[in-house]
Amino acid sequence: MTKVETFMAGLGPASRGFYFVVRAAVAGFTRAFTRMSIEGRHHIPATGPFVLAPVHRSNMDTPIVSCLTRRRMRFMGKDSLWKGGPVSWVLSSLGGFPVARGTADREALRRCVSVLASGEPLVLFPEGERKSGPVVQPLFNGATYVALKAGVPIVPVGIGGSERVMPRGAKFIYPHKVHMIVGAPITAPTNRSGRVPREAVTMATAELHSTLQRLFDEARARAGG
Repeated sequence: MTKVETFMAGLGPASRGFYFVVRAAVAGFTRAFTRMSIEGRHHIPATGPFVLAPVHRSNMDTPIVSCLTRRRMRFMGKDSLWKGGPVSWVLSSLGGFPVARGTADREALRRCVSVLASGEPLVLFPEGERKSGPVVQPLFNGATYVALKAGVPIVPVGIGGSERVMPRGAKFIYPHKVHMIVGAPITAPTNRSGRVPREAVTMATAELHSTLQRLFDEARARAGG
């Protein structure tokens, strides 16, 4: 079984039940520990695939965004973690799917599109790696390209306070209020050939960047700075 088949095998009823149990425990602890508050949750689609695009300031952002919906969301992970057996099943059940380091970006994007084609939401941090500070850094085009290629909406999320919960280099988490604001979904048309025009990606990325900065500013203010 290939690594792609392995992560797809984690989509059965047993894996979903496992995810809901683990997610409930993690989300319950995270909400209580961070005194979490959320605005705009109604913007998250109740059914169908979408790309969730949050700002990224902390290693805690993954469990934090899991509090937004009970639906299982998919995250990219290093394919070296998928070694087969129970570990691979657990990783896939918790929402992970393998992407090889050092491979062409095109292959990673194809995997993302295939995840969306399976009907589940996908989390992509459009800034790429974790950043610091109040300014949303230039975005990679990957999140908007994948969303437009798959024909799904992009849901922007501003997360305020997570950098204080677990700053860069920290080995522990600290109690600090987290406030999330979910923005209205961003959509853009594709042509009938299924190709994604570069102009559409550029425009959607620019809209996503300005929206994320606004949401991030508001969320940081609500979280206390």
